[in-house]
Amino acid sequence: MTTSTRRAFLASATAPAILRPQSRRRPNILFAIADDQSYPHTGAMGDRVVKTPHFDRVAERGVLFRNAFCPAPQCAPTRASLLTGRYIWQNEEAGTHASLFPKKFQVYPDLLAAAGYFTGLTGKGAGPCNWQAPGWPHNPAGPSFDERKDRGVPQGVGNNDYSANFADFLKARPKEKPFCFWYGCQEPHRGYKKGIGLESGKKLDSVIVPSFMPDTPEVRSDILDYYYEIEHFDRHLGRILDQIAKAGELENTLVVVTSDNGMAFPGAKATMYDYGWHLPLAISWPDRVPAGRAVDDLVSFIDFAPTYLEAAGLKPSAAITGRSLLPILESKQSGQVDASRDKIFGGRERHSHARYDNMGYPARAIRTHQNLYVRNFKPDRWPAGDPEGYHDIDASPTKSLMMDRRKEGSIATLFEHCFGKHGEEQLYDIKADPGCLKDLASSPAHEPTRKRLRAELDRTLTAQKDPRMSGSEIFDSYPRHSPMRPELGGFSAQGAYNPRFT
Repeated sequence: MTTSTRRAFLASATAPAILRPQSRRRPNILFAIADDQSYPHTGAMGDRVVKTPHFDRVAERGVLFRNAFCPAPQCAPTRASLLTGRYIWQNEEAGTHASLFPKKFQVYPDLLAAAGYFTGLTGKGAGPCNWQAPGWPHNPAGPSFDERKDRGVPQGVGNNDYSANFADFLKARPKEKPFCFWYGCQEPHRGYKKGIGLESGKKLDSVIVPSFMPDTPEVRSDILDYYYEIEHFDRHLGRILDQIAKAGELENTLVVVTSDNGMAFPGAKATMYDYGWHLPLAISWPDRVPAGRAVDDLVSFIDFAPTYLEAAGLKPSAAITGRSLLPILESKQSGQVDASRDKIFGGRERHSHARYDNMGYPARAIRTHQNLYVRNFKPDRWPAGDPEGYHDIDASPTKSLMMDRRKEGSIATLFEHCFGKHGEEQLYDIKADPGCLKDLASSPAHEPTRKRLRAELDRTLTAQKDPRMSGSEIFDSYPRHSPMRPELGGFSAQGAYNPRFT
C-alpha cells in the first residue's frame, strides 16, 4: 500500500478498522465454504466413508475446530454474518433469507481491498440476497471470477470450474498484492443425482445414519449421494491449494475451510438442532499457526471477519461483535484453549416460501459444551413450514420417505421430531443426545439449567438489541427477493437480477 493510500484509508470517518504496524508479511487469505455440510462429515472428524483428504490436509497443517457454529442454520443469514462479523439480529434485512443486503454494513473483503488486498470470488458468495438495489458494485463477498469469456463459459453456478476460476484470479492479481479469495462451492447443496453415491462405489452398509432419520436403504443411499457432493467440494479445494503451493505462497496463506449450514436433510438444515448449525472447520497458516491440533473452544463464524482483519494488520471496529481467533490459532495448546469460549449463540428467521404470508420461524439458541437451549418466539407456527409442503425442508428422497411413511412405527416419532411443532422452549443434553431427540425443557430435574440458559440468552439478546426481545415483528416485514422456483423470477444465488420479479 502506498503512503497516500494509507493516509486516505486512516482518514476515512467510516472505516471500521485502522492499520497496525507490520512486522511480518501480510498473509494471503483463502476462504473455502461448502453449501450444506454438517460437522461430522469429514475424515478429520472421524467419518470413514466420505473422503476429504484436502480438508484433512488443512486440519493436519493447522487446527481442527470441533465446536464451530454458524450464526444461523441457513445460507444467506450466515454468509452475511461472517462477512460483517455480526449476529443475524444485528444485520437487519441481511439477517433473514433472500432479502436486501444493506450497503451500510461494512464487509471484510472491502476493508481488505481498501488496505491493499486483491479480492475475488468464485461460486456462491453472499446470498441468496438482493445486493444490487442497495448499491453494491458486486457481490459483498468480492468481484466474481466465474465468467471466463476466453473459454466461452458463461457466468453461473451450474458451469463453475472453481479451481480454474481461481487460476484466472491468480493470473489477474498484481504481484505486489496479497490476495483474499472466497471459494463458494455449491456442493453439497441439493439437488443430487439420485444414486450417484452408489455408482461411485460407496456401500450402503458403511453409512452411519444420524439418530433423527430412519435407517432405511433409501436414506442410506441419500446420505451416500450427499457424501459424493462433499467430495466434489474437497477436490476443488485440493486443486486450489496446489495452485497456491505451486506459486510458493501456501506457507503464508491463511486457509479457512468450512460450510454455511448443516446437511439438507430433515432435522438438520434450517433447524436449531445441532446438525443444523454445528459445522466442520479447519484453519491453517503454516508461517504462524502451530500444526496438528484439535481445539474444543466454542467458536462462531462471526469470528472470521475480525480474524482476517487482525491477520492483515487491521484493528476490527466496535461494530464487529465477533472476536479474533488468532490467539487460539497461535497457541500451542489443544483442547479448550480459551476458557471464556464456553458458549455460543445463534438463531433463525425466514427461510423459504413456507408459511402463510411469507412469515418466518423466529428462534434463538445458546449452546454450551453440555446443553442446547432454544427459544421459539412463534411456537404456533410450523417450524418446517406449513404442512402443505413443509418447504423449509429441502426436497429429497429422505423427506419423501418420511412424509409417505409418517404413520409407521418409529418413523412416526422421527417425523414428529423433524416436521412437527415445538414448544416455546427446548432443551437438550448434547453429550448424551447429539441428535436432539429428547427435549428436557419440561423436566423438573433440568429446570435449573433451563432457567440459567434462558436468562443468559435473554440477557445477551437484549444487550445486542435483538428486535425480537422488544416484541418487534420487523423481520417478518422484510420483502423476499428470491422465490424458491426460479421460473417465477427474482434473484439467483449470486444476486443476478431477473426483471420478471415483482
